[in-house]
Amino acid sequence: MSAVGLALGVALDALAGDPRRAHPVAAFGTVAGALERRMYADSRPRGAAYAAACVGATAALGIAADRLTRRHPVARTAVTAAATWAVLGGTTLRREARAIAGPLTAGDLEAARERLPYLVGRDPSCLDETGMARAVVESVAENTSDAVVAPLFWGAVAGLPGLLAYRAVNTLDAMVGHRTLRHSNFGWASARLDDVANWLPARVTGLLTVAAAPLTGGSPRETWRVLRRDGGAHPSPNSGRCEASAAGALGVRLGGRNVYAGRTEDRPALGDGRPPVPADIARANRLSAAVCLAAAAAAVAAARLGIPRTPRSRTRSQAHTRPRQPKELP
Repeated sequence: MSAVGLALGVALDALAGDPRRAHPVAAFGTVAGALERRMYADSRPRGAAYAAACVGATAALGIAADRLTRRHPVARTAVTAAATWAVLGGTTLRREARAIAGPLTAGDLEAARERLPYLVGRDPSCLDETGMARAVVESVAENTSDAVVAPLFWGAVAGLPGLLAYRAVNTLDAMVGHRTLRHSNFGWASARLDDVANWLPARVTGLLTVAAAPLTGGSPRETWRVLRRDGGAHPSPNSGRCEASAAGALGVRLGGRNVYAGRTEDRPALGDGRPPVPADIARANRLSAAVCLAAAAAAVAAARLGIPRTPRSRTRSQAHTRPRQPKELP
């Protein structure tokens, strides 16, 4: 993968965020939605085939782009930059959080409730000021991993195919992975695949949050303590690591009762601090930006190091460049 292209993609996301229209991920969602309507059945095997088709096609696109640009550095840089920008969502995540924090800080709860569904899936009518502040902080913490750390991680591990395939996995989880009656079986494979893809990145996010805690007035030691104690209490195997570490770094208490379209979940408390207030959203954004920057630096460094050539490829190269020896005289 091109380290320059990866850095340019991160910079593009920081400067522009997601486009309002014609986003590549939205195009993937449109195609995946059409395929779901053709393949749907209340069946785990059918859902697994659907997930394999969507992710496999996206990975194949990444493999093709990787091979076609391997000998063309400028094209490779451009393709890597475009793919990186397309799969990242950190800037838009923080922008949406600020859009809710503004009216919430001003005491305009109705405007905040109207904006909340752009970021979280909870029923805003059930939330007061504290509930909305908690929802935003939790969403920023979780999506820092999903929208930035995880795609960069898989880009560093598997190049262009890793970038694109991860975003396909995460998008499918958002589309069919939720525990609705329609998708309880059909979306099972997509949800489990997302759990697997985010297992390591979520833990990397937790560790980066520990390191970044002083930027929000937190203690790395306290953040690590909360992460170790509460990270596994969340019903998600990955979200708990991100939310617990954020709770420790911000000195707040997350978790509690959430209502999703009439479905209620009671989640354990994460952290020992006070409930979040609207001012904590800006602190959560600052923490998220620091974690994203650290993840980007690590991914660019990994891309810069690249993959060593195999001994066989070195031997072939040396065979072409070694000067011919003169024949010995009899």
